[in-house]
Amino acid sequence: MLFNSFSFFIFFPIVILVNFILPKKVRYLWLLAASYYFYMNWDAKYVLLLLFSTIVTYLSGIALEEVGKVRKKALRRKYAKLVVAISFVLNLSLLFFFKYLFFTIDSLNLLLDNFNIHIPNPEFSLLLPVGISFYIFQALSYTMDVYRKTISAERNFFRYALFVSFFPQLVAGPIERSENLLLQLREHHDFKFDNMRDGLLLMLWGYFMKMVIADRIAIFVDAVYADVNQYTGVYLLLASVLFAFQIYCDFAGYSTIAIGAAEILGINLMENFNCPYFATNIGEFWRRWHISLSSWFRDYLYIPLGGNRKGTLRKYCNQLIVMLVSGLWHGANWTYVIWGGLHGIYQIMGSVLKPIRDKVNQVCKLNPNSIGHKIGCGVFTFILVDFAWIFFRASNLAEACAVISGIWNMDNVHLLWGDALYQLGLNQKNFTVMLISIAVLLVADLAKYKGIQIRKIIFEQELWCRWLCYIVGVMVILIFGIWGANYDASNFIYFQF
Repeated sequence: MLFNSFSFFIFFPIVILVNFILPKKVRYLWLLAASYYFYMNWDAKYVLLLLFSTIVTYLSGIALEEVGKVRKKALRRKYAKLVVAISFVLNLSLLFFFKYLFFTIDSLNLLLDNFNIHIPNPEFSLLLPVGISFYIFQALSYTMDVYRKTISAERNFFRYALFVSFFPQLVAGPIERSENLLLQLREHHDFKFDNMRDGLLLMLWGYFMKMVIADRIAIFVDAVYADVNQYTGVYLLLASVLFAFQIYCDFAGYSTIAIGAAEILGINLMENFNCPYFATNIGEFWRRWHISLSSWFRDYLYIPLGGNRKGTLRKYCNQLIVMLVSGLWHGANWTYVIWGGLHGIYQIMGSVLKPIRDKVNQVCKLNPNSIGHKIGCGVFTFILVDFAWIFFRASNLAEACAVISGIWNMDNVHLLWGDALYQLGLNQKNFTVMLISIAVLLVADLAKYKGIQIRKIIFEQELWCRWLCYIVGVMVILIFGIWGANYDASNFIYFQF
């Protein structure tokens, strides 16, 4: 069930209504049933995988607390590590089988072809279960949190199952931590008008990002990337730049809708995006982009690897490993690995060149805090990020290389001022709507970056003004949102991960 589908617009109000009518003590059972129904709308049989991951990590939490009662410290640590290892192996094996099995076999065959060895592919096909990477990582974070004693084990299986399957963020995050979401699920939440108002406005903004911006950009980007050898220069450059905004609005739009939906139910989910394209370096970009995933890798991979505690060289290796794993997490394709590797290299080079940059700033008397300097760094960071997005968007390495080589052929810049751009799925009016929508997005992000809370400003206005803002927002989505047989309820990009 997609957030932008007609079925969700029926499902969600029913969930809200029944939730606040039921006695407080059983509301979590209703939300659990609603969450499983929500997930089963894609493919009912794959709910067994969700249930398997839930059972394994639930039992691991209880086992860790029982192991904690062992008197001998050495034995206690040994058993605890064994429990964590079993939880991780079982869950990651599940993820590997459904997501990386064929990718691994194909990659090995490429290597073994030199020795005339071939591994046959299994005689069956697998459909990647939607959201499997998200809920497995969320479940594994619970195991680690209990192991680290950040949280006590949840003894109520159904409440824990709701933590893993909470429908607003089940299939595309944010990847929540047990100390935030699980603790909130242990509490009772009353209906509050402010939560309803704030949540609906957040959802409205999320729908604007997805349906007005992302889905409109997708028409142009998909048309160009469908045959990259046919287009050169300005077509490929514009499509690649627009994809940066497409994936941002698509994924951040989903997260915003999820956060808003949860807020209506009285649950506060973590922020997942914070003006990422206003970052002035790659490290800052990752503190603003997909925050729940980047913080997950920091806490559960980067720090356990040693972080920056074991010397500079080890720090750089850890950064590269984390970003390579992050790339692989996004998809079973070498394009994703290269995308992650590029971001790892960016961060390492940023650290290596920092003393040189500081020296240049000092000699040239440049002010790193000036607006001009920040804009320059922001533009350069965006160029690096957008270059890496080419690998993320391309279907394979050959296509990515074709895009990069094609961009260098800029002998058709004049097409920006002609009608040729309007032959790729977006007519002039739709193209104009797209540009205006991106401008609105940038203004909203700039306001947020400057600490200006637009929602708060709206709420402080007179009743008629507030309702005017709400009505205009709904009308903009209804009028300018992408609808129709080909685009209605289009998938969110991150569902494939």
